[in-house]
Amino acid sequence: MTCIVGLVEGGKVYLGGDSAGVAGYQMSVRADRKVFRNGDFIMGFTTSFRMGQLLAHAFTPPKRHADIDVYKFMVTDFVNGVRDCLKAGGYAVKHDEVESGGSFLVGYEGRLFGIYDDYQVGEHVDGFAACGCGDEIALGALYANRAGKPRDRLRIALEAAERFSAGVRAPFHIISNGAA
Repeated sequence: MTCIVGLVEGGKVYLGGDSAGVAGYQMSVRADRKVFRNGDFIMGFTTSFRMGQLLAHAFTPPKRHADIDVYKFMVTDFVNGVRDCLKAGGYAVKHDEVESGGSFLVGYEGRLFGIYDDYQVGEHVDGFAACGCGDEIALGALYANRAGKPRDRLRIALEAAERFSAGVRAPFHIISNGAA
């Protein structure tokens, strides 16, 4: 289920997401959005609507002190806060002493991060990322259209994922951490 796409341009982070809710062979088009703002962060999720609901409505992102590197903050304080939120909300899973959550993209301080099932934090050198079942299709579209405007690039990537993935559906929603 899902395609979440993100890119960084001109110091702004843009995120886009589809509206599919998939369970086996059933699909519904959901009214609740997969991309949203939470304080100074913009986020887009895959994996589970429950996880996204917790991130949007129960998670209070920690504050970063100016002397702490953004990446270090994301790997430590931010992820620890996410883990606590998912555990408290009954979503985090522990199997063979290994805890896991879900996958989502985060825009913060003009940077784009991927948070993955094992809580690792990734920052891609290409300046764009995607997650969900349509991620590879969307990444190809983003790579092939490097000269377009950010919102157009994300829309095209989501349209490509919808065309070639059974788990991606419009309407698409695109947000940024700034005006434009």
